[in-house]
Amino acid sequence: MRAKPFAAVMLAAVSLVAVAGCAGNQGSQPQSGDTRFIPGDGKITMFEAADRKAAPAVEGETLDGGTATLGAHKGKVVVLNFWAAWCAPCRAEAPVLKDIAAKTKAGGVEFLGVDFKDRKADALAFERNQATGYPSIFDQPGRIALSFQGTVPPAAIPSTLIIDRQGRIAARALGAVKYNDLLEAVTKVGDEK
Repeated sequence: MRAKPFAAVMLAAVSLVAVAGCAGNQGSQPQSGDTRFIPGDGKITMFEAADRKAAPAVEGETLDGGTATLGAHKGKVVVLNFWAAWCAPCRAEAPVLKDIAAKTKAGGVEFLGVDFKDRKADALAFERNQATGYPSIFDQPGRIALSFQGTVPPAAIPSTLIIDRQGRIAARALGAVKYNDLLEAVTKVGDEK
C-alpha cells in the first residue's frame, strides 16, 4: 500500500519539474524539442484577396537603434520575417531572404525582420554575420508576434508573412522558406493591381 502513495508523489514531482522546465523565462532560448517551439515545413499559403485580414500595427526599435514601422511602407509589398539567432532554420533561410530582398527591392518590395525571444547580443551577432540588408525590430518579449495570433502561432519560428500593398496579409509560411517559393509568392503579390 505504501508503494502507491510514493509512486504518486514521485510522478507528481517529475511532472512538476517537466512543467517548470518548459515554462522557462523570457530570456530562455527555446529548443526544437521544447513544447513552445512550433516547427513548420516552409510551405507558403496564399490568401485570396477577399479573404485577407489587415495586418496589425508593427513598430519598434531596430537592432541598430533606429525605429521601423510597417506603416512606413504603405503602398508597398512587405515581407515580414520572424526570427531568432538561436533558431537553426532561421540561420538556414537567412541567405534566401537576403538575396530575395536585394532582388525585389527595385520593384518596391520591402523586407522587415522581427527578432524575438532572443538575447540582444546574439541578435546583433546574427545581423553582423548575415548582413541581411534590411532592418529588424528587436522584440524580445514577442509582442509583435502575439499581435499576429490567429495568423501566425506565437511560437512558430521562423515565420514569414507577405503583406500586400493595401496592408493585408497575402501569404504566410511557417518554417524556413524555400527560395523559389518565396520569390514566386512575392512576385505574385507584387504583380497584383
